[in-house]
This record gives sequence, structure tokens and C-alpha cells, in this order.
Amino acid sequence: MAVENEVKGTLIAAHKRTEGDTGSPEVQIALSTARIR
Repeated sequence: MAVENEVKGTLIAAHKRTEGDTGSPEVQIALSTARIR
């Protein structure tokens, strides 16, 4: 199951380090965790 765009945006906003950050470990772990759940 894919992570919905809305959920992805919320996760990125909550865990990003700077504006436009999608590659930091915090963001990647949050997205991976959401995919697993």
C-alpha cells in the first residue's frame, strides 16, 4: 500500500530539517515507518 500524498506531506512537514527537505534521515525513516504500518 502506498503512502497517500496528504500523509506524506504531513510527515515531511513534521520531520524536515529545512524548507524543501525530503532526504534527511528523519524524513526517510518517517516515510518508511508509515509504509510499514
